[in-house]
Formats: sequence, C-alpha cells, structure tokens
Amino acid sequence: MYKLVAIDLDGTLLNSYGEISQRNKNAIKKSMERGIQVIIASGRPITSAKSYANESGANNYMVCGNGSILYDVKNDEIIYDRFIERQKALQIIKICEDNSIFFSIYTENLAISKSMNYNISFYNNENKKVPDDKKTNIKIVDNIYKYVEENSDIQILKITVCDESKIIFDGIIRKLREVKNVDVLDVEHMAKKYIKCGTEERKVEYYYTEITSKGVDKWGAIKKLADNLKIDPSEIIAIGDNMNDKAMIENAGLGIIMQNSAPYMKQFADVVVCDNNNDGVAEALEKYIIKE
Repeated sequence: MYKLVAIDLDGTLLNSYGEISQRNKNAIKKSMERGIQVIIASGRPITSAKSYANESGANNYMVCGNGSILYDVKNDEIIYDRFIERQKALQIIKICEDNSIFFSIYTENLAISKSMNYNISFYNNENKKVPDDKKTNIKIVDNIYKYVEENSDIQILKITVCDESKIIFDGIIRKLREVKNVDVLDVEHMAKKYIKCGTEERKVEYYYTEITSKGVDKWGAIKKLADNLKIDPSEIIAIGDNMNDKAMIENAGLGIIMQNSAPYMKQFADVVVCDNNNDGVAEALEKYIIKE
C-alpha cells in the first residue's frame, strides 16, 4: 500500500499554461481523504510552490528548490535545508555575467533576475492571473553579483541558466561544471511553455540548467520526510517529467513519468501516464491510490 505521493509541478501537475485541472484537484482531494500524504516536489521557491500546494489541496508538506528545502506548510516551517554556499553562488554568478548569459537566482521566497526573460517571463505572466498572496516574488536588479554580495542574509536554493542557442548553452555548461561542490543538472531538451496574451498565445522555448548544492535532489528531501513519518521508500509514489525528477522516480516504490517528458527520461520510470495537458497526474492517482 502506498502512503506518500510526491508530485512535480511544471510539466507534471501544471498544464502548459501553468494551471491545475479540476480532475487533478479532485484526484488529490480523494487521495488525501484516504490518508495518503500528497506533497508537491518542485524546483520553485516556497512562495511560488505554496500557492499551488494550497490550490491543489496537497498542502501539508512541500519540497522546494529541487530538494534544497523541505517545508511544513501548515506550520510555516522549514524542516530541512541545503543552500548553495555563498562563495560558490558568487562564483557561478560571475561566470554567467562574464559570458553574458541569462541566469536567475532563487532564494526560499524570491526569484532574482536582470530582466523578464525565459522562465522569469513565464512566472511573471502567472502573476497577472493570481492574487498577491499567490504570486511568485520576482525582483529585477541591474547587478546581481553586487546585490548578493551586499545582502549577506540571502540564502540561495538554486541558480537557473537559460539560452536559446544550444552552442552558447553547451559552452557555459562546460564552465559551470568546473565549479566544485555544486551539481549542474544535465538537461538535454528545450523547455517549452505557453504564455497567453489575450486571444493569442506565445511559445517560450529555451535550453536551461539548474544548479544546486552538491548532492541535493528531490529524493533526498522526500526521504527525509518519509523517515520522519516512518514511511518506507517502497510505499512512495513519485510523479515527474524532467531530469530534476530522476532521483525520486528511480528511488520511489513506484516511479511515474509523464508522456510529455523527453524520451530519454522514460527509461527511469516504472509507468508512463498521459501528458500534463491531459490529466496524467489524475490518471496515476485514480489507478494506484483511488482505484474506483
């Protein structure tokens, strides 16, 4: 019997427009009513992930920043954290700035960027549709290096690097991999999201990577929660679509991947379900938890 379900947000629970379907919400509600711990496991910071946790009803615990934080939603408390070392973050920022490549840094409650491009533009568009308490907090600054250097209280969950050119992107990845004590996510495909502009829509496509402290992944934080709740790994379901979900999909008792994931990701899963625009999360919960 499964006792815990960890669900990724972007590309998994959320459709291509950043929305949660009613069928997915209903499936989560029914699963929670059966005593199952359903948690969000996302790369997003707390504020952004929390709004979706509350909307979906999976609002007991969350994994944020790709495993950098385990958060107790009900008690508004960080249970576990693994932030990037400050000097390592500054080293990465300098590499990005010296090579004129787009990047953004994420604290537990804030996304910091120089401009509204790539993933930041998607979050900014989301913000237009939700009340203030559900917005992803975005701060635009001219000099990120200086901002981080002067604000010693900043704790960085992850750094995201983006570019539309595969050649430029691969070049920066090689340099970032030389930084010690951090992990650079190995993503081989482009991110594809859609932004609604009135009656029209705009596709946002880019290559990207996410950088965290060494040894940080979603599974580490999920395992920490499972140990606290006395849940065995065999009693866990993990549902995701991307390379930052690989560890949890491989280690959970049942690893589920979305149909919209890159082909190379499907080899790591036990089961493939419908894509994120056709309620793949609900399909998984209905089959393995609700069983109606």
